[in-house]
Amino acid sequence: MPQKVRIALDAMGGDVGASVIIPGAAVSLSRHPDTEFLLFGDSALIEAQLAKHPALKAASRVIHTDVAISMQEKPSQALRRGRRTSSMWLAIDAVKKGKADVAVSAGNTGALMAMARFNLHMLPGIDRPAIAAVWPTMRGDSVVLDLGATIGGDAHHLMALAVMGGAMASVLFNLERPTVGLLNIGVEEVKGGEEIREAAELLRAMNLPQLEYVGFVEGDGIGKGAADVIVTEGFSGNIALKAAEGTARQINEFLREALSRTWRTKIGYLFAKNAFKALRDKLDPRKSNGGVLLGLRGVVVKSHGGTDAEGFAYAVDVGYEMAHYDLLTKINQMLNRNGSALVQTAPEDVS
Repeated sequence: MPQKVRIALDAMGGDVGASVIIPGAAVSLSRHPDTEFLLFGDSALIEAQLAKHPALKAASRVIHTDVAISMQEKPSQALRRGRRTSSMWLAIDAVKKGKADVAVSAGNTGALMAMARFNLHMLPGIDRPAIAAVWPTMRGDSVVLDLGATIGGDAHHLMALAVMGGAMASVLFNLERPTVGLLNIGVEEVKGGEEIREAAELLRAMNLPQLEYVGFVEGDGIGKGAADVIVTEGFSGNIALKAAEGTARQINEFLREALSRTWRTKIGYLFAKNAFKALRDKLDPRKSNGGVLLGLRGVVVKSHGGTDAEGFAYAVDVGYEMAHYDLLTKINQMLNRNGSALVQTAPEDVS
């Protein structure tokens, strides 16, 4: 890796655009001063925000384009209109051309997936990309994937997710052999659809040296930290993610209401203020912002479109870590060592 981590930002992505992206990048830069930024978007809007953040301005280069992908565009429309010209495409293209180590966007998820796959292509043995994110649990953190990149998946796809998730966990958590579980409606071997039971049989039979398969994990096992990596297809993964985020907000609101109900609870809050602050920080969904698009020949990170500057900063932090610890090389190594069966059975990516 180069001495500096180079991050390309889609400065026009998300619900708000540069007014969130630039302050968020400034927060991340304060945590990772060895970062350089390529900022793609409307230069007038970007420069107005950079004027408020001199340290970021000094560490950035602005590349102008007035083409931005809206949050409502269909992937096919985004490709037709924004190919080679939009801020989203140009950020991804910077990774392809080696000008950046990672691209980060808060833009339209479907458009980002389509552009990343079309421009970067898939790794050998991987037929579809996945979104992976860090999930806070009772025993630390876990990697959960797929969180909505593709709907459905056969046993081969679930195996590929296990290999890529294991690589990400080994990078993030410094684990030599991370544990991997398959999300299912029960832990018994007879439960679940045919594809998930077949994936379980294959993972046990392959006995991959760089990950330890621990069996099926029920929904409540994600929060318990039942495995370092939890694997599921994108439909159920996205539902699990949105349910967890909603529950976290609900608990925060319940706490706020309960602690402000009477003068006694207000006094009690004063005595336990630090404990409640720690709980709120733990439940803050912004801290888990930043899903990594795995399976591509390059690293792309997806931020929530409606996040604030602090939330976007966490997504940039994820991109920094993926680049700094060379996630792509780690995934390639695991595919080469353990995933020969994936390469032999997967269709070649021709996008």
